[in-house]
Amino acid sequence: MAERSLRGTNLSTLSLESEAGVAFSERQITRYSCPEGHISELPFSVEAEIPPIWECRCGREAKLIDGPEPERKPTKPQRTHWDMLLERRSIPELEELLEERLTWLRETRGEKPRRKRTA
Repeated sequence: MAERSLRGTNLSTLSLESEAGVAFSERQITRYSCPEGHISELPFSVEAEIPPIWECRCGREAKLIDGPEPERKPTKPQRTHWDMLLERRSIPELEELLEERLTWLRETRGEKPRRKRTA
């Protein structure tokens, strides 16, 4: 294998391609500002659609300076596990399941059965 390797070139870090004949697209610099006061300057192609919001380096949303106000899509409130559980079961059903499970758990541990609680 050593006889087939190229000597004198570092193929892992050097590129043998040239930029001859490559036409770069025209660029424009866009500026974004976040609530923390950071200004981000990003190059975009003239033909590209400029996003009205960009994530700042601090993680917050930066808005395009002198750009249109971004459209906010209505978002659903985040559902928790408890919310999804209540969609499937009622509170009395959950209390009954809990009591059955606790009874089974106590029996496996060898504990004496307890009286049922009354609300």
